[in-house]
Amino acid sequence: MSSELAGRVRAFIETKAIPLEPRYLSRPFKEMLPELRALRDEVKRLGLWAPHLPMAEGGLGLTLTEFAEVSAVLGESPVGHYLFNCNAPDIGNQELLLSHGTAEQKMRWFAPLARGEVRSCFAMTEPEFAGSNPVWMDTRAVREGDDYVITGHKWFASSADGAAFTIVMAVTAPDAPPHRRASQIIVPMDAPGLTLERNISVMGEPGSGYASHGELRFTAVRVPVSNRLGTEGEGFALAQERLGPGRIHHCMRWIGICERAFRLMVTRAATRELAPGEPLGRQQAVQHWIAECRAEIDASRLLVLHVAAQIERDGTKAARDGVSLIKFHVAGVLQRVLDRAIQVHGAMGMTDATPLAYWYRHERGARIYDGPDEVHKSAVARRILERAGMTREKR
Repeated sequence: MSSELAGRVRAFIETKAIPLEPRYLSRPFKEMLPELRALRDEVKRLGLWAPHLPMAEGGLGLTLTEFAEVSAVLGESPVGHYLFNCNAPDIGNQELLLSHGTAEQKMRWFAPLARGEVRSCFAMTEPEFAGSNPVWMDTRAVREGDDYVITGHKWFASSADGAAFTIVMAVTAPDAPPHRRASQIIVPMDAPGLTLERNISVMGEPGSGYASHGELRFTAVRVPVSNRLGTEGEGFALAQERLGPGRIHHCMRWIGICERAFRLMVTRAATRELAPGEPLGRQQAVQHWIAECRAEIDASRLLVLHVAAQIERDGTKAARDGVSLIKFHVAGVLQRVLDRAIQVHGAMGMTDATPLAYWYRHERGARIYDGPDEVHKSAVARRILERAGMTREKR
């Protein structure tokens, strides 16, 4: 990524996104839509829209590594990715539709999503089953002629409130091997039988619009078979393909959060006095936190960029150890940096005077979603041990 582009993105975040935060943190998302739409239009006018998409699709055509650097800058504001149309879950759905969608699917679903005219969500996790086992689900899509009839229960479908469509993981071949049972199917959110039952309250905050997590009920929802992405039974493979680059996006966003939290912490430590002429930063514990955070953030950035380059060079499967490593490592760094920054701010850190409390509420899930840390640690350790000669455990 050129330094000129990086500078333009940073200038927008610092002059447009960050000044919006006090209102964003204190009002429902839906009340903020007019201001957010105006800023999205400005991003388009500046030629910074959808940096992850190819130029032919209205984006900047950045490589995964180049976009990773942009993602870190955007992550410094809670609204950064949304303003540039590279927010989850839309970015993952855009990439799925672009790489696996039919011409009709691209025209109907991808094009308006890429233009920012609609939002989408992804429905995979079910409340009745452990999310750490992604092949264990009960939502069924039964073939009836040229249609699928979908029945099931999903939750933590992020940004379902106000979305135009969801991509749902549903079992289409219950007797197939576990990783070939499910397919991904596009379902309009206004389809008869699909109900958004609630926005799930996360640490006391149900949110609204894009800033929410929905619980969905599918009751004999009928959609054409042509809404399926890829071949039948390919759902898990598509989810894995989506996961590698998606992990880079998430981790670099977390690093952006860490950078902003670090700056807030340093400023507070340098200027907050415990007594006249005695800044907080003279406390040895605070100095150690600052040094540790700087080292951990820098190391995390280099690790993620290394894995991004490996994905570009060798593919996601070859980089799967690194994909697991960055997930649990950067999530842990994120939690530690936010916790230390809040501690340095004292009681103020618990309020919405800064974005720290918002991030602490919403990003604690970083160690849970996309597979809990413990699963990734065990998986990567097991592969390392097997390469060293340990026999594969019996199933």
